[in-house]
Amino acid sequence: MPLPEPFEIEAFVQSRHTEPNRYLGRRFSKDGVFLPEVGNTVVRHVVSGSETELALIELRERLRGLPWGHRFAFTDVPSLHMTVFEGAIETRREPDYWPREMPLDATLEEVTEHLAGRLEGFEGSGPFDMRIFEVTPFGLTLRGATERDEDIARAWRDALTEPFGYRSPNHGSYFFHVTLAYIIDWLPDEMAVEYKRAMAELTREFRQRIPVVELGPPAFCTFTDMNAFPPVVTLPGTGITEVYAPARRAEATA
Repeated sequence: MPLPEPFEIEAFVQSRHTEPNRYLGRRFSKDGVFLPEVGNTVVRHVVSGSETELALIELRERLRGLPWGHRFAFTDVPSLHMTVFEGAIETRREPDYWPREMPLDATLEEVTEHLAGRLEGFEGSGPFDMRIFEVTPFGLTLRGATERDEDIARAWRDALTEPFGYRSPNHGSYFFHVTLAYIIDWLPDEMAVEYKRAMAELTREFRQRIPVVELGPPAFCTFTDMNAFPPVVTLPGTGITEVYAPARRAEATA
């Protein structure tokens, strides 16, 4: 199974880019406000009130406190999740990312209803745990806690290609992650060394603090921007039956 690529901060420095981040003006504004972007997806939320959530709230603030942290757009705590399978999204109406039974001009509401019906009776591939592979300025890259966990996580992705009706070009190379932030302005070149050092230190610390990332059951969710992913259908197959409670997550940041 593929390992996530080691994070390279140099890919995000100003000298490597002549254009702004492709998500700027589409997913978030210049001042870090998230913009409407409708879609659906299968995710595992970080368990509300867990040690993992509390640690990630701290990590979020420590990333924000880095020298260029003010030029990142940070998602709200209730949105914290690991994507299991990328669903349809308003800004990506392409055959490789769209249910083959649905026209490309179908509304997202129609697509979500169609997929919710297709997921009735879906049974997942079993329970799986995830661990931190690396801390990056954007959050975490993840790996199965064991090789078997990684295999099962990949099996979930493979199985979900059937109800979703597509297999994206990066399906096999996709790496699991938890997003905390998006970069607004490319990093000044002179900050690369400092960021590389900070990420190595944070990776060592948070691997110890979070030996297993506490995640709820996979759920088919909708979103209107990157700050909330309310569940439509919780998918069986992990033995986890946590009821999502975004309000309790919000309280954790108050």
